[in-house]
Amino acid sequence: MLLFLSVPQPRPPGARTRAGAARAARWRRRQWLRLQQLQRLRGLLRSLRGRPGTGSHRRGRMALCGQAAGAASLPSELIVHIFSFLPAPDRLRASASCSHWRECLFYPALWPQLRICLRVSPTEQPRLEFLMRKCGWFVRELRVEFAAENYLSGGGGPGDGGGADTGTGGEEVEAPQLSNRWLEVLRTYLELVLCVLVSIRNNRIQQLFEEILSNSRQLKWLSCGFMLEIVTPTSLSSLSNSVANTMEHLSLLDNNIPGNSTLITAVELERFVNLRSLALDFCDFTAEMARVLTDSNHVPLQRLSLLVHNVSVMHKSLDNMPNDEHWKALSRKSTSLRVYIMAFDIKSEDMFKILKPSIPLERIHFDSYITCVSGAIVDLISRQYDKFLTHFILMNDVIDTSGFPDLSDNRNEDPLVLLAWRCTKLSLLAIHGYTVWAHNLIAIARLRGSDLKVLEVTEESIDFDQGELADQDVDPVHNLIEQVSLGLGQPWHAVMDIESLSVFTEPNRHFYREMQSFSEDI
Repeated sequence: MLLFLSVPQPRPPGARTRAGAARAARWRRRQWLRLQQLQRLRGLLRSLRGRPGTGSHRRGRMALCGQAAGAASLPSELIVHIFSFLPAPDRLRASASCSHWRECLFYPALWPQLRICLRVSPTEQPRLEFLMRKCGWFVRELRVEFAAENYLSGGGGPGDGGGADTGTGGEEVEAPQLSNRWLEVLRTYLELVLCVLVSIRNNRIQQLFEEILSNSRQLKWLSCGFMLEIVTPTSLSSLSNSVANTMEHLSLLDNNIPGNSTLITAVELERFVNLRSLALDFCDFTAEMARVLTDSNHVPLQRLSLLVHNVSVMHKSLDNMPNDEHWKALSRKSTSLRVYIMAFDIKSEDMFKILKPSIPLERIHFDSYITCVSGAIVDLISRQYDKFLTHFILMNDVIDTSGFPDLSDNRNEDPLVLLAWRCTKLSLLAIHGYTVWAHNLIAIARLRGSDLKVLEVTEESIDFDQGELADQDVDPVHNLIEQVSLGLGQPWHAVMDIESLSVFTEPNRHFYREMQSFSEDI
């Protein structure tokens, strides 16, 4: 290791003047102290390197012990600069020299990216908490990888073969419940993930976001969705009145806001007089907000996207939501107003309260993990919104060994067929996790024809009548594909790989992207 140090010796300022003599003396004193510090640094580096000859390694180690005070007195900037040339393992080893070096180890510029590999074990919790406490507030790219060996082999969980068992008589018996071992592993995994998410809530990106808002001068489009509470109820106060008055699109989607807190209030919304597109949590869109949007000083609202989440419904009340008269007033204010609703695990009785007749509903997306959508809800939608509805997405991921729910049970007509018949503008229909009978699927294709641009139904959702299966002369699957393709006027196949479509695998992201394009249409 070689280190070349040079100290320039410029002429002291003010040396030619009598009045500058004292300043020149102080300047020389500072230069001498700086030279002494550099000489101590050179001696420290020489001791770390050791001297050639017999016993050089031993003398180098002893010299390092003797110069420990010198190492601790190095400027923090210099230590960070040294660390920047070292790989992560060497940084950790170098930081063990003294407490001052350990403090410099977690300087934000050294860790713009962080990769953490963990086992799904409670013993990893202290290690993860330490790293998140040190780096969680400034890291820009964080990757946490969990070892899969004990997560997937916990026993009784998905992926381990612990499904249904067969008895001695060859009949399938009821699948056992998830084992305690697998549930414990899953609980540990969720606790580790929660530790990460809670830590990055205080990431400096929240401060940077508010600085961007406060420094903006011509902001027209502000879209913040599912950003782990980076957007707070006070974020919009950073916007100046002039920017708020000219903004045309505002999206604030975050169902993790605790309690009764909201990201925007009706009073705050009064500043956004030029708003043409708005996306909010449904529980935050109150009757008072609807009244503000109908005021004469506001331009007509053209796009409204609403996220209805069971978490929000549990913590917030539906009592303040707009009634049918408010929706009529909004529609009179803007005849081009269209609404997009996404509902996560909402009970049927709550949906009956939410779906007011005068909502100009163009798109609706149901996604269920606990509560399934009923046939009555689908029937209500097809009757109330037949003039507006273009997109209908029905998703169900409820674990039920008895099979997918059948919306046509105890009904003369299938609700999905009635939806296709009544909603003449329907252009997209996607279904997963609900039983769709083959003959009904053919009927839907024939009713809407080429106007139905997208028909996505997963293969496991399609079922056949016994009569179709008993006909030996016709392959029911081939016949279904042929008849649906003829009805749509284009080649059609059932969705075989659910992972290939984000609408089925990433509903949040799909909704956010669709909401963006929905708003851009204006």
